[in-house]
Amino acid sequence: MRKISVTLICFLSVIYGLRAQEKLPVNLKKSKIQWIGEYTFYFGGHEGTINLIEGYFIKNNKKITGGKFTIDMNTIKSTDIENKKARNNLDEHLKDSDFFDVKKYPKAYLSIDKIEYFENNTARVEASFTIKGITKPVKFNADLNYEKQTLKTKFKIDRRRWNVNYTSKMKDGAISDAIGFIVEIGL
Repeated sequence: MRKISVTLICFLSVIYGLRAQEKLPVNLKKSKIQWIGEYTFYFGGHEGTINLIEGYFIKNNKKITGGKFTIDMNTIKSTDIENKKARNNLDEHLKDSDFFDVKKYPKAYLSIDKIEYFENNTARVEASFTIKGITKPVKFNADLNYEKQTLKTKFKIDRRRWNVNYTSKMKDGAISDAIGFIVEIGL
């Protein structure tokens, strides 16, 4: 009898836990990712956008506790160059093997592993970021607005950790190892 009671309690706990967890799909029209690449030895660089394909947050007991997001690397484009030919050249160069190699790695992934909440709906996020088939941990701060159903963050990564190894032949034209991201995810 005792075994049946313990089994029943465990079963009910699992069922309750599953009901308390909710999967919230991302609204792609309300979400955007901007990237920023800068030069090393002088001010300037390039910036642009890249699109989410899909994503969702995991909500437990009224708080976001996780999530997974898929990024379409084929959509990477610059937005700071007015000349169409120059802009297209940069966009194609970013897709080449010395940058993101989108033919071989058409998707990137970000998975939220842990969230630590602070005051005013700010949080410290620990995530796994996969680019070019390489997964590395990243940490960043985020602002969650439950009324507007958005998460906003800014963070930088060291591109070399994901084998994004382009180096300029001109010292003065060298690009920074850091790539910045400004992200807004909406539900």
